Amino acid sequence: MNRIISRAFVSALALAAALPTVGWAEPAQDLVDAATKEGMLTVIALPHDWCNYGEVISSFKAKYPGITVNELNPDAGTADELEAIRANKGNTGSQAPDVVDLGLAFAPTAAKEGLLQPYKVATWDEIPDNIKDADGYWYGDYYGVMAFGVNKDLLQTAPADWSELSKPEYSGAVALTGDPRSSAQAILALMSAGISRGAKPGAESGAKGLELFAELNKAGNFVPVLGKAGTIAQGQTPIVAAWDYNLLAWRDSLNGNPPMEVVVPTSGVVAGVYVQAISAYAPHPNAAKLWMEYLYSDEGQTGWLKGYCHPARFAAMLKAGKFPQELLDKLPPAEAYEKAIFPAVEELDANKTAIVEGWDKVVGANIK
Repeated sequence: MNRIISRAFVSALALAAALPTVGWAEPAQDLVDAATKEGMLTVIALPHDWCNYGEVISSFKAKYPGITVNELNPDAGTADELEAIRANKGNTGSQAPDVVDLGLAFAPTAAKEGLLQPYKVATWDEIPDNIKDADGYWYGDYYGVMAFGVNKDLLQTAPADWSELSKPEYSGAVALTGDPRSSAQAILALMSAGISRGAKPGAESGAKGLELFAELNKAGNFVPVLGKAGTIAQGQTPIVAAWDYNLLAWRDSLNGNPPMEVVVPTSGVVAGVYVQAISAYAPHPNAAKLWMEYLYSDEGQTGWLKGYCHPARFAAMLKAGKFPQELLDKLPPAEAYEKAIFPAVEELDANKTAIVEGWDKVVGANIK
């Protein structure tokens, strides 16, 4: 049964499933009033097909109709989000993000740089300790594992592992979803590739991941195009390495035209945790706090699960029977997740540094 996935999550992240479920209550009326008075929330880098964010945003707007949600650059990477905060420190206009959704490796550095402000949601105790900052500067929101999305019209046989991507039949086929110098998703794809080559998570996985993609680029198998559902369907990028939840959502949206297969590789299965945070310079700090309360509510967490993302409160909510069974039944087979590796923050940071600093000289492809 798919609930085995939750056990992998519990084990790997040391989730405190034994904690009493604190549940969730409506946020204080004074917070709602203050957020409504501000009248706007500015988000960034939230594609509507990523973790079901389209429905999550719509539900927030329906719940709080007095707040306009201003959506900046949905295709931005984590580094772009942080740069948007830096570039708008003194700007209270529409280009300054209130909240960010970051790859875990970027969060501690962003907090040290003073880009984030602390806030603890009502359900704080149900977020695992090892995926949140003790002072509330950032906190895990959801996770997925790195996988391949394959256009089955163009490729009858999907690659089962990273090592197969170099085969001649995958010439001009392999793509990433972002630039490995700035995108957390692309950086973790290279980490997964590196671990599949026997590397330890960290600088070693970064080096080995770069090595594999240099080989793919030299062989003509790597395509320097930002992979997404449309490029898979059009045949520009028949194979895209991305988070399983993105690929599953793309598969559903394509609805068999073309048929798309989602494959979790047999080795190097990296689980990636993303985190939420509020900008230290948020023009609408109360709206930002209300947004966080919504995301970590039962409704918000269930909204992410609808998009195939395992939310931070998964273990506690599962234990309390708060998820609809039909959503649990839609999750991929548990066996694919049993080898999932959850790298530590230090390993993620070392891997990121190796890839960001090494991409140009080792691979040299400019992704557009």
